[in-house]
Amino acid sequence: MESLVSILIPCYNAAPWLPQTLESALAQTWPHKEIIVVNDGSTDNSLAVARKFEAHGVRLIDQPNRGQCAAYNAAIRAAHGQYYEFLDADDLIAPDKIERQMERLVQLPAGWLATGCWARFREIPTEAIFDHGPVSRDLAPIDWVVALWNSDSMMHGAAWLVPAALVKQAGDWNEQLSLINDFEFFSRLVLAGSGVAYCPDARSYYRSNLAVSLSGQRSAAAWQSAFDSVRLGTAQLLAHENSLRTHAASANVWRNLTFDSHPDAPPALRRLGEDRVRELGAELGRPRGGPWFTLASRLLGWKLARRLQFVRQRLTTFV
Repeated sequence: MESLVSILIPCYNAAPWLPQTLESALAQTWPHKEIIVVNDGSTDNSLAVARKFEAHGVRLIDQPNRGQCAAYNAAIRAAHGQYYEFLDADDLIAPDKIERQMERLVQLPAGWLATGCWARFREIPTEAIFDHGPVSRDLAPIDWVVALWNSDSMMHGAAWLVPAALVKQAGDWNEQLSLINDFEFFSRLVLAGSGVAYCPDARSYYRSNLAVSLSGQRSAAAWQSAFDSVRLGTAQLLAHENSLRTHAASANVWRNLTFDSHPDAPPALRRLGEDRVRELGAELGRPRGGPWFTLASRLLGWKLARRLQFVRQRLTTFV
């Protein structure tokens, strides 16, 4: 019960949110912890904010901007813990989050990972509405991946607590990726593990709808990263089990990426997504949406409806 947990926090231009994130890390009831912040070449005052927390035991690494994956890898190299908490600089974890997960993991064989219940918020944590999702139970690795990918859902990074030995076995974060880099990393990590334990009382908070967030990137390079991440992640699953269920789950991920990337991703990437869905034995179909989008899709086709939706969203942003 004395295992050290390393809380790893990459930071790029997160000065407005970093204090709250660090306070949530410092407030952890699990006593055996270290907190490492990697300032990844921030151009705001993130570095100065982080330095104020050094007096509370927070360790700080300052490096030129190399991306979130490189920042996580730098934190891993500096960490001494037997377990890792991956915490983005704008997200939060409940005070007993790590303790709840450690209580489970110490009772399980080596190689198990832990997840928890998470919810989105924008400004204050009390906005978060928690709901147990499609993987809210203990599952074997392939069962977990298939269940998540078939659900059109996700598991955000701070919800995890993972053994350092498993990260060493599975490999570092892929520094060639940016957008949805966690899809490739955690898919690889889960498939290398022994199982995923769900801890319903281990809560984390995912800050959404920030204009500066990595998940909000929409450049051609960002979309290339997203498609590369899905390509690598689905290939890992199919290498572990080449079956009808893994084909269907992989096709669903490709389908959702193809829909989400239209119309702003390069056409060659969108065509790649469509081709991959069909190669996996599935139909592309039509994306789900609200009443307006559903009607427009039926009348105009989903691609034109998506373009109109895209324009509406941009116009709303500027109003």
